[in-house]
Amino acid sequence: MKQIKTLLIAAVIFLSGNQAINAQSKTAHVDVSEIMSKMPAMLEAQKQLEKLSGTYDTEYKGMVEEYQNKLKKYEQEASTVTEAVNDTRSKEVQDMQKRIVDYRDNAQKELQQKESEIVKPIMEKVKVSIAKVGKAKGFQYVLNSEGLLLADGPNLTADVKKDLGF
Repeated sequence: MKQIKTLLIAAVIFLSGNQAINAQSKTAHVDVSEIMSKMPAMLEAQKQLEKLSGTYDTEYKGMVEEYQNKLKKYEQEASTVTEAVNDTRSKEVQDMQKRIVDYRDNAQKELQQKESEIVKPIMEKVKVSIAKVGKAKGFQYVLNSEGLLLADGPNLTADVKKDLGF
């Protein structure tokens, strides 16, 4: 009777230990930042965004330079022209300031919108790949290792990269 009790206790300990191991093996992690930063589609998207940003920067700098030149000219001529001309010039400079600020704000909005349009489908593709690889390997949970304090379980980053073709 004592042997059966000992055997039963040993079996319970073995089974509960085996369950804990199975629960741990159903969780893996992946480094989404690494995947995104090295993904060819993302690298191409970054080039597009840098080109667009460069275009906006060039136009913005041109507008600012024109504004500064006019302001300098108007300040030099302020004492030699009539007050009506100075008032007109003052309004023109204020309008230019407003156009520059509006252009900068619109350019930032358009750049953010374009980034969202380009990155969203790439991110969706990565999510689908992570789910596919995770399920194929029998994991119930795949966590982003970026925020984990301890990532001691299986790392699926290489498998996801392979699935995505790079």
